[in-house]
Amino acid sequence: MLFWIFAALILHAVYVFTPTMLFFPTEGVSRHMGGRDDLPEPSPVTGRARRALANWQESLPVFIVLALLAVVRDADATLGAAIFVLARVAYLPLYMVAIPGLRTLAWVVAVVGLLMMAFALV
Repeated sequence: MLFWIFAALILHAVYVFTPTMLFFPTEGVSRHMGGRDDLPEPSPVTGRARRALANWQESLPVFIVLALLAVVRDADATLGAAIFVLARVAYLPLYMVAIPGLRTLAWVVAVVGLLMMAFALV
């Protein structure tokens, strides 16, 4: 389980840095070092990366709580954790390239992983 917790934390860094890295080529590093009050509207891809990050930030706490409960209770929720993390790995690029059906499928698979983790605790 610890592997999947660490994998999710690494994935968190990817989700956090992706929108910023997409903004650097157009705005430069120096604009990000200030208050960023005057940044222009993001490109559609950057906007999608930001929305994917917001969605990730909603689901990550649920995953972490379920994963830590599984560790504490010595429950085998590893398969659900793996499904969640791998589906969320797929979710970000699918969202960024605007493939609605596949993006939604990745999200549903991730939710199924969370449900599997929850059911492993009962």
